[in-house]
Amino acid sequence: MDRIGSFNHHTATNDFQNSCNRDTEFGANYRRFAFSRQASSMQWQEPSHTPISTYSDELAKPLLSRSMSSINIPPGRYFSSESNFFFGVKDNSGLVSDAFHLTFGCGLLTFSLFSIAASRSKPDHVYTYGYKRLEVLAAFTNALFLLFLSFSLAVEALHAYKQDESEHKHYLIVSAVTNLMVNLIGVWFFRNYARINLVYRKAEDMNYHSICLHVLADSIRSAGLILASWFLSLGVQNAEVLCLGLVSVAVFMIVMPLFRAAGGVLLQMVPPSIPTSALSKCLRQITSLEDVLEVTQVRFWELVPGQVVGSLSLTIKKGTDNRQTLEFVHGVYHELGILELTVQMEDA
Repeated sequence: MDRIGSFNHHTATNDFQNSCNRDTEFGANYRRFAFSRQASSMQWQEPSHTPISTYSDELAKPLLSRSMSSINIPPGRYFSSESNFFFGVKDNSGLVSDAFHLTFGCGLLTFSLFSIAASRSKPDHVYTYGYKRLEVLAAFTNALFLLFLSFSLAVEALHAYKQDESEHKHYLIVSAVTNLMVNLIGVWFFRNYARINLVYRKAEDMNYHSICLHVLADSIRSAGLILASWFLSLGVQNAEVLCLGLVSVAVFMIVMPLFRAAGGVLLQMVPPSIPTSALSKCLRQITSLEDVLEVTQVRFWELVPGQVVGSLSLTIKKGTDNRQTLEFVHGVYHELGILELTVQMEDA
């Protein structure tokens, strides 16, 4: 019995120890499994330090790096070299300047065509003289733009003189040839006004002349660019400077008469078609009348080309016949082409 009891006790003790060992082994396995899960989960966590960029040093720079005087856009990030070449934002400023010039030129030509239709509107209670001067304003605007074009060509020639002409953009010849062909068609349409000094008999003549000179100046500019590109391909030194300078002078000379004529109309100058000596002679004839004591406020101006307007004030003796004096004054000035005359008569 003692042996059986001792054997059972020894067996129970062994079973208990085996159970403890299994629990210990399971606990160790559990800890190893938990540690492995923690290690695996830590591999998926984002590291706390700053990640190392895979870009190069050039690409690692910020997109817009600001210096003391400019903002530099690093190349190759958003625009390729081909797109920079097409849009003219990298180094071909000639395309950009040419685009701005064509845009403003088309806008002014559109305004000139609009003024032709708008000037036919009848006078109203606001614009009592009508809208005829709108064509004169369009002609003056075209002339002012062409003067600015002449100045810009002179500046461009000076810039070409300072920089290396080997960097001349020969691809501009494509745009120049296209512009020249289109402008020559426009010159053919307005060939009757293709003169520098033109006698304007009405407002439409001045407006059409400004359109013709605008298209002609564009043609001269395009021809100058083509000629400069050809000379540069032949190795001629300072070809661009010479061509641009000649074009600038040519544009200035052909547009100055129009600028003076349109500006004179807008400033209400004495019409150039009527000599000053003729106006002085008429004034002496009026003052020589016995009934006229004084002639004041003598004003003559051109409303639009071909339409002269005048006004003057007369001081006459009391008791005289104003009708005869008035007819004489109108007859004198009508001989000069002044049909719209306002005469104010006052008794002394």
